[in-house]
Amino acid sequence: MKDGDYLFKRILSGLLVSAMLTGSVVYLTGCSNSQNGSDDNTSTNTSTEYAHADKIDNGTILQCFSWDFNTIKESMADIAASGYTALQTSPINACLEGENGGMQLYGDGKWYYHYQPTDFKIGNYQLGTRDEFKAMCDEAEKYGIKVIVDVIANHTTPTTSAVSQDLIDAGGGSLDTLYHKNNAYDLNDFSNRLACTTYKMGGLPDINTERTSFQDYFIEYLNDCVACGADGFRYDTAKHIGLPDDPKEDDGFTNNFWQRVITEVNNADNLFIYGEVLQGNNERIADYIEAIGHTTASTYGSKIRGAITNNTLSKGTVSDYWLGDAPLNMVTWVESHDNYINDGNWYNMTKEQVILGWAVITARKDGTPLFFDRPYYSSVENEWGMNRIGTEGDDMYKDKSVKAVNFFRTAMIGEDENIVNPNSDSTAVMIERGTKGAVIVNTKDALKTGFETNLADGTYVNRVDGKTEYTVKNGKLTSDADIPANSVVVLYNDGYKEYEAAAEVGVAEDTVFNIQSGRTATVTLTCANTDNAEYALNGAAAVSYKNGETVTVSVPSGSDIATLELTAKNSKGVKTYERVVFATEVKYSISSGTKVYFEKPDSWGDQIFAYVYNDELYENETWPGIEMTKESDGKYSYTFEDDWETPYIIFNDGDEDGSQQYPADKGLIVEDGKTYTIE
Repeated sequence: MKDGDYLFKRILSGLLVSAMLTGSVVYLTGCSNSQNGSDDNTSTNTSTEYAHADKIDNGTILQCFSWDFNTIKESMADIAASGYTALQTSPINACLEGENGGMQLYGDGKWYYHYQPTDFKIGNYQLGTRDEFKAMCDEAEKYGIKVIVDVIANHTTPTTSAVSQDLIDAGGGSLDTLYHKNNAYDLNDFSNRLACTTYKMGGLPDINTERTSFQDYFIEYLNDCVACGADGFRYDTAKHIGLPDDPKEDDGFTNNFWQRVITEVNNADNLFIYGEVLQGNNERIADYIEAIGHTTASTYGSKIRGAITNNTLSKGTVSDYWLGDAPLNMVTWVESHDNYINDGNWYNMTKEQVILGWAVITARKDGTPLFFDRPYYSSVENEWGMNRIGTEGDDMYKDKSVKAVNFFRTAMIGEDENIVNPNSDSTAVMIERGTKGAVIVNTKDALKTGFETNLADGTYVNRVDGKTEYTVKNGKLTSDADIPANSVVVLYNDGYKEYEAAAEVGVAEDTVFNIQSGRTATVTLTCANTDNAEYALNGAAAVSYKNGETVTVSVPSGSDIATLELTAKNSKGVKTYERVVFATEVKYSISSGTKVYFEKPDSWGDQIFAYVYNDELYENETWPGIEMTKESDGKYSYTFEDDWETPYIIFNDGDEDGSQQYPADKGLIVEDGKTYTIE
């Protein structure tokens, strides 16, 4: 879907958490050895206390894209151990249950249904219940992790029949009053502020956010989130909600939405709030920063992506946030879920390149970096990876370079920055923070040392690999080794804290996550930095395993998925968690000449179309498809001209909004000679 400071310190349970406040850094213990059956507390080189910034502005945010509440809760130790200060959930509101509740990110289900509100109450079928959300927030508090909730006030689902009566009543008593009058028009001209803030965007009905009763209802939702433990909010499509001086409909209301939701929510002064204000045309970003507190810096993300992929990290490109004279109250990113999904970033940029960009934006002084965690085992060949809503994303969020630069950022709070191209080579950039630390990102060939630096004289170890030494003397940085291509070097001593390596669990890279119906799959399990890795298959008792062992996976009778839960602890008792889901898959082929029939309802038009697609095509661009042949009154036929692998078919009468189609969601399996009727 395209388009705060947290100063208040909640009381932490002494039995579960120890906190030591030092300067602007908070050290919190997520899990002690005694809680995990071990009294060994003798190590002087490692610690389970993780440093987090004292407020979200100074730290980093992990976007847990489509992770459910229980997965986030179980992954909290991993999140803390990776140096994040906050996490951001996907929208937690009641939402459209599309495609019969299918739970694929894309296919039999869609990630974007949680961006289609049906009510503003906590809990939905994709992420979990209100109680599960609260339990997740409670777990986050134990680890000192703040929780940001992605919220949507601008629109509802286009399936308006699913909108709750409570929301309709809050919107004035009818769908007509819930939405803007201009909602009848599609937004095409983003330079027109009245259109931008009152027209229907992307087919999503535009809520009349100026209506006082709606604002009251929405504030109740925000307060419930805060009561459960939320520490801030991200406002989706924020630039489509009017500012105080924007033009508006003549309906007796005023553009005071932002004033109310920012100031009248409980604990308002201590919440971190930012709006998704995608830059482009007349977006008024400085005014949104003033109204909301923070906004996104989408143009900067685009510039960083281009700099990394083109190996051109010039000082000018890296340093300019592209916000003009706007205050630097911004959330930065290398990519967002919109870039990844809608802009094709998944095949334009590798995960390794994303991590290089992350090192650049996170080493900097200003902005609050947001790490979008891509789907589990996705790649430039496979956008969706395991393709499952609810599970955690790819392990890239806890990559050693990501961890190192996250903790670097926390240690550098308050230090000025200096950006240089070492050896005047723009394929690499060094971001220095005072004389205390530096991050070097090299995108191309091996980089020779011997260049100038502001770092204080001394010996430094690269905190990414933990072994390569660098020496600074008389303003020169040298090492016996070159800086490798496509690598990150993190150098600092003051504020560095050594942590025990986290345990690692997972499945082999060649794992196939779809199982043919009635068959089994042999899955190779992996683990590292642990002596107690375990797996639980389909909720059964946990079983110990060693790296490289295999397990046979089959989908239980009456279900369409099999689930592997993998857990382990490192020598300090810090847990890691991963949930791997295998889904049944129907595979079949049809030959050219296959013919199917459809009997249309009397209410449909006389032109009937067949829309055919498969997993490779996803949704083709020829809706409504191919016109069918009329065989007799009410009966039509379609003949396949080509061979197809596992095609699906949707019948429709060409209506652009898709209201006259069968089925309403996922297409039907093709059977030669079959006559399809609406059941």
